[in-house]
Amino acid sequence: MKTRLSAAGAALLACLLAVLAFGQPAHAAAGFSVADGRLYDANGTEFVMRGVNHAHTWYPQRTSSFADVKALGANTVRVVLASGDRWPRNSNADVANVIALCKANRLICVLEVHDTTGYGEQSGAISLGRAVDYWLSIADVLAGEEEYVIVNIGNEPYGNQNYASWATDTANAVNRLRAAGLTHTIMVDAPNWGQDWSFTMRDNAAAVFAADPARNTVFSIHMYGVFDTAAEITDYLGRFRAAGLPIVVGEFGYNHSDGDPDEDTVLAYSQANGIGWLGWSWSGNGGGVEYLDMATGFNPAALTSWGQRVFNGVNGIRQTAREASVFGDAPPTTPPPTTPPPAGGCTAMYTIVNQWQGGFQGEVRVTAGATAVTGWTTRWAFADGQGVTQSWNTALTSSGSSVTARNVAWNGRLAAGASTSFGFLGSATGGNTRPTVSCAAS
Repeated sequence: MKTRLSAAGAALLACLLAVLAFGQPAHAAAGFSVADGRLYDANGTEFVMRGVNHAHTWYPQRTSSFADVKALGANTVRVVLASGDRWPRNSNADVANVIALCKANRLICVLEVHDTTGYGEQSGAISLGRAVDYWLSIADVLAGEEEYVIVNIGNEPYGNQNYASWATDTANAVNRLRAAGLTHTIMVDAPNWGQDWSFTMRDNAAAVFAADPARNTVFSIHMYGVFDTAAEITDYLGRFRAAGLPIVVGEFGYNHSDGDPDEDTVLAYSQANGIGWLGWSWSGNGGGVEYLDMATGFNPAALTSWGQRVFNGVNGIRQTAREASVFGDAPPTTPPPTTPPPAGGCTAMYTIVNQWQGGFQGEVRVTAGATAVTGWTTRWAFADGQGVTQSWNTALTSSGSSVTARNVAWNGRLAAGASTSFGFLGSATGGNTRPTVSCAAS
């Protein structure tokens, strides 16, 4: 049953004072770090998660999923692991392979132990302390991966009962990991099946953050039926932002058995405020929540309506994801100069938004010249055998290396000097030279 408690004003004031009392460290060179409520990669570049959850522990053979979500634009994947208490243990070798797959596909890897789900209410669920035992058992695999891996101690570590010890248990778990030498950014989930309707995480977050000797903890809220209005979403996330505490939406959906989440506000508010999010989930859901699959049967060419929303919708992954700078070889952020458009014509600017092993994401911006246009056609030729595998906001055709992309019904009319853009995914097995694009207006 969905339950809410009123805001605890005194606790929030204590939260704010605690953050002010404890300074935050400079960016750590070894891996991710937190400062002023934001997450930074090892280069000191702010990183905002845009990705999905993948149920690896139940589908360990679906290793192509890492490349598939990357090809759709994600920069992060949250990977379900098991400690061996409720589900078969993911071995050291298996976790090492998961990390290698993330790195090969230029994805930041958030690893989580799922056996803690609903502790105190769910039969068989394990404590955060037991989850720490698992992390320590794979410490050799985690060592040296601080630039690429974030450790999410335990999924939804308490249900709707017996959650009063969340703050103490979470702080103790963080400190055990630090004492054992783990320097990664640590992510901690809220109680109440991740939804924190009791505001236990919200009102104790500052104390938990201050208890981490590395000041390198990120808080994760799961947004399902409890967060069915814009006001609830913006208030919850806004309080963390105001307190200078790092928050991500570690899971959310567009529908759920406990209510109808306001996913549009989750996406819009997160984008406006630099908050990371990870949608649930790529594929393989069961138990009555199959509607939360983003891809039917793990097939990236068969996105569901939920998958289309997450990847291709407004404020979705394609529009907002930026690859972590630690992977290097980032495409230039400043486009090459272009010649002024002729009167009545148009120009086109080609940008490589993202690239990874075997593929890339491109964007072409079309700008009208000195007079308005009612339609446009762009053309280019790839030099290195690249190909277009998927496109949006354009009618695109290709023949060999030659590509023609025309406007669609809603973006052909441009006022003088106005711009529009379209995007695509491409394959690139060799080089990825930026082609010269021509533009013809009508």
